Amino acid sequence: MNSVEKYLADNYENALEDLKAFCRIASVSTDPAFGDGIREAAEFVANRLKKAGFASVEVWDTGGHPAVFGEVIIDPRLPTILVYGHYDVQPPDPLDKWMTPPFEPTIRDDRLYARGVSDDKGPLLIPILVVEAYLKNEGRLPVNLKMLIEGEEESGSEHFEPTLERNRGRLACDLVVSADGAMWRPDRPSMTVASRGMVALDVTITGASKDLHSGRHGGSAPNPIRALSKLLALLHDAEGRVTVPGFMEGAKPLDPTILTAIDAAHFDADAYYRDIGSPKPDPIENGGQLLVRQWLEPTLEFNGIFGGYQGPGTKTVIPSVASVKITCRLVAGQKPAKVIEAITRHLETSLPVGYGLQVEPHGLGSEAFSVDPNLPGLIAAESVLAELLGSNPLRVAMGATIPIGTAFRKYLGAEAIFFSFSTSDEDYHAPNEFFRLSNFRTGLVAWARLLGRLADHPKLEPTMRI
Repeated sequence: MNSVEKYLADNYENALEDLKAFCRIASVSTDPAFGDGIREAAEFVANRLKKAGFASVEVWDTGGHPAVFGEVIIDPRLPTILVYGHYDVQPPDPLDKWMTPPFEPTIRDDRLYARGVSDDKGPLLIPILVVEAYLKNEGRLPVNLKMLIEGEEESGSEHFEPTLERNRGRLACDLVVSADGAMWRPDRPSMTVASRGMVALDVTITGASKDLHSGRHGGSAPNPIRALSKLLALLHDAEGRVTVPGFMEGAKPLDPTILTAIDAAHFDADAYYRDIGSPKPDPIENGGQLLVRQWLEPTLEFNGIFGGYQGPGTKTVIPSVASVKITCRLVAGQKPAKVIEAITRHLETSLPVGYGLQVEPHGLGSEAFSVDPNLPGLIAAESVLAELLGSNPLRVAMGATIPIGTAFRKYLGAEAIFFSFSTSDEDYHAPNEFFRLSNFRTGLVAWARLLGRLADHPKLEPTMRI
């Protein structure tokens, strides 16, 4: 055990107390009621970077929640690594489902339970602690290192890309390593090398100018709920695949390397459906088919439907408005704007006579992301995981969306890898979120070794950066 790893092991209890203190801060980004927690969390991160020995630490005004930047520049001739993470968390609701209060960190069975502990406070704290260990024991890092920690990841990262654009020079790097993300399974090391894109929209159908009595006007007045139901039924086939003309425009063929990983995973579809409390649908015959759908096929999902009276009892009304919230997960090659156009065109063509239609996108959306399979940083990270965890990591895709990869590529001209020690079963975004403390300990050693290995990462020429 070298001096850095020994320091991390000897100071583990202090690190755990730091993580508990971080998790006590209610840094919910989507709810203005938690504004004090956001400011406190940004200050906590800034102070922890200073304590770790970062030569420069700044809190950046983004126009929304602040971002924290820190850097340690050792030698311009060395590679420069930018570490990404976020200090904000999801709302803790529903509170009655938590076994212990969400912002009172509690250890049970070598797991730390708290809102945000897995996504992303535990994984984010790890590289900060590793930098501290290097600086206190060796006096320098093996690479130049920068950190960018945002406060809006859980609420859409509205100001993230403008922040990158304004600070291209400060953030210039040879590789981005994200502390956010998750390993696919707790029993098998993995590297996420692809994620789906996303676009969100609201669809509103209007009928009469006001709500109407369903006895007086029933059978003659337009009912937007009926029209909306008809339209939604036209968006999928019997197996749940999207049938919108033009929806798949530009989509690239399935990635054969991910298909190989799916075959190697031997995923248990029956166990999956038992875990989510659902019978297995007919179209899904095995785990391979399930993972292809979750990782490599686009989706159009209804997230909420609204219209008419929804209180207790009955109200005999024909509503004037009905709406649906939709999100689409996109695969490589699909463009968010083209997807919106295709859905809008299909709805307009299919709209029954006597109704109005409004389609409102939420933001610009994000494209799917994939890592170059030959990226030196990816290979270095895989070698560390194989060394520590005893088997070569699977290269897996992610059904969810992490737009930072495409953003760093666009504004910095740098590629990104995901090196997180959360696992996908740790109930982040749900009650009783937890972080395996065994992963916390492993992550400290893994990050220490990764930084050493990245000293040999090739530097980008300035002309290669965008």
